[in-house]
Amino acid sequence: MTATGEELSLVCSEENLPEGMNGEKAWCCLKIEGPLGLGQVGVLASLASPLRDAHVSIFVVSTYLTDYILLKTKDLVSAVAALSRAGHEVLS
Repeated sequence: MTATGEELSLVCSEENLPEGMNGEKAWCCLKIEGPLGLGQVGVLASLASPLRDAHVSIFVVSTYLTDYILLKTKDLVSAVAALSRAGHEVLS
């Protein structure tokens, strides 16, 4: 959950979307295996660049230990292929 003066954003599974809240459905999540140190540079860029090249739109959520890449479920197969071509190992 993120709150600013202009909005409240909540990332949750579809079944946990609170009644009356606007939300988008049909998203899936890729967890970056961590923990990632706060001083590591370029980790997200190395994942986002091949997804950009494959025309996969992403929404990223970062936590203290790792990052999560959310993408539309319809793009999962092409995202996994793009990440694999870029040398990343995608585990199920």
